Amino acid sequence: MTDPAKPDTAYQVLARKYRPETFKDLYGQDAMVRTLKNAFDADRIAHAFIMTGIRGTGKTTTARIIAKGLNCIGPDGQGGPTTEPCGQCEHCVAIMEGRHVDVIEMDGASQTKVDDIRNNVLDSVHYAATSARFKIYIIDEVHMLSNNAFNALLKTLEEPPAHVKFIFATTEIRKVPVTVLSRCQRFDLRRIEPEVMAEFLTSIATQEGASFAPDALALIIRASEGSARDALSLLDQAMAHASGTVDAEMVRAMLGLADRGRVLDLFDLIMRGDAAGALAELSAQYAMGVDPVMVLRDLAEITHWISVVKITPEAAEDPSIGPDERARGQAMAELPMRSLARMWQMLLKSLDELAMAPNAMMAAEMAIIRLTHVADLPAPEELVRKLQGQTPPPATPPRGPGGGSPGGARMGNGGTVIAAQPDALARYAQFSDVLALIEARRDTVLLIEVERYIRLVSYTPGRIEFEPAPDMPPEFVNRLAGRLQNWTGARWGISVVQGGGAPTIAETAQTRKTDLMAQARAHPMVAAVLAAFPDAELRNVSHRDSTDDAGSGLEIVDADELSDDWNPMDPFDET
Repeated sequence: MTDPAKPDTAYQVLARKYRPETFKDLYGQDAMVRTLKNAFDADRIAHAFIMTGIRGTGKTTTARIIAKGLNCIGPDGQGGPTTEPCGQCEHCVAIMEGRHVDVIEMDGASQTKVDDIRNNVLDSVHYAATSARFKIYIIDEVHMLSNNAFNALLKTLEEPPAHVKFIFATTEIRKVPVTVLSRCQRFDLRRIEPEVMAEFLTSIATQEGASFAPDALALIIRASEGSARDALSLLDQAMAHASGTVDAEMVRAMLGLADRGRVLDLFDLIMRGDAAGALAELSAQYAMGVDPVMVLRDLAEITHWISVVKITPEAAEDPSIGPDERARGQAMAELPMRSLARMWQMLLKSLDELAMAPNAMMAAEMAIIRLTHVADLPAPEELVRKLQGQTPPPATPPRGPGGGSPGGARMGNGGTVIAAQPDALARYAQFSDVLALIEARRDTVLLIEVERYIRLVSYTPGRIEFEPAPDMPPEFVNRLAGRLQNWTGARWGISVVQGGGAPTIAETAQTRKTDLMAQARAHPMVAAVLAAFPDAELRNVSHRDSTDDAGSGLEIVDADELSDDWNPMDPFDET
């Protein structure tokens, strides 16, 4: 590792200044380091390696350390391949400075074509190394290569000359063809754990003479998401912002984050259903410069964390979370899991809606309103228990002709709805009044379903007993009872029986139309027209009144002119 006391001619960012130079400098990658050391010690060094992991975990750095270890000759010039390169010999220095002639680095993101592979690799791979022990090809972001480029590389990758080693690095291992993966020794670089990251950043801050409050470091660790490079970049930025000790408030302002405690306050207001308080808290955070998008993301993160703590309490012992937040999170873990899951789903939906919203603050406010509205909704089983508690069955319930109870709505799941109060329903004396109510409320779908599926057995105000027509949706009874209760302010008793029902309104209308069509076809003039025009078809009949000419309401059309979507159930005129 670079000596921090050594004077530099130009400022270097921390991510470059403290870039690991040996395997012992790699933080959080113990398993990979152990495997490589064993391979070097046993002289079982693969001819091709592939490093994969998220950004900033050290993939390219590891590739260069391997290159140095393969070519290091030691200070005395007599050394062999080692996992502890000296950093002093000509090869170590040249590789570290990126100027070694036998270590060819290629960017797969900008050199994707087969010609790039041919010019940089295939044309020179058979020539021996100029000065080093091995000629090493390092290809970063290798998943960006084209299929033709991968195919051109395959043969050489499978049987390279003895003096050649390949080292690949990628963040998208699934995009690398399996034919390439099968020819490489794979190493998965892990995210750096929060405890290890805290130790690493504390060490760097101490060497730089900077002072960080523990909660400030915790924010940086959380924002870095396990990436050492991201953590060092944020540490560098925080040091540039502060003149003394870096505290959490300064880091929040730098990252555009809300105070974690205030986000927990907002979460608590939402779960208590306090819409006004939640909106006021959101507005206060917005006035402080917090991005509303970040507020929703923080709420989602907290929802996830509390859900995990509820299932595995030991997850609360996260070093990147302060003791006060940890205690509040453990208390909030007493919330029902269904409420947490519902909030998670709604927050994800709200984040998706941000792109379509006029602005982010509007989207966040609407999300908060929805979340507070549903926060205290009871669970479905609680609703069932409440309904059952409000509707005790009578001691001797009357039985309908089909075995149903006319005083209750016997639905598909056996639920019952108590009959409505008679005085509230006096205006609905006939079943036709119910149809008029549905039509007045402009609920076209429900009106069609009532006309199509109800074979009425009996009706009194507040009570409907019917035989269902075929294909009746299972939720129809619930929907009808609910709509009638909302519109009339009284509960309705709806019973489903298995026989004794009159034809539905739709069936009656179809029968009437069929009869009218038959009468029209029997009319002498219509019969004559149909005989004269064999391709003609009687499409509609309008029966106006008895004083009209018998044929005045007839309409005869050519069958070829009928629309494909014509339905004999369509309404027709009858006056």
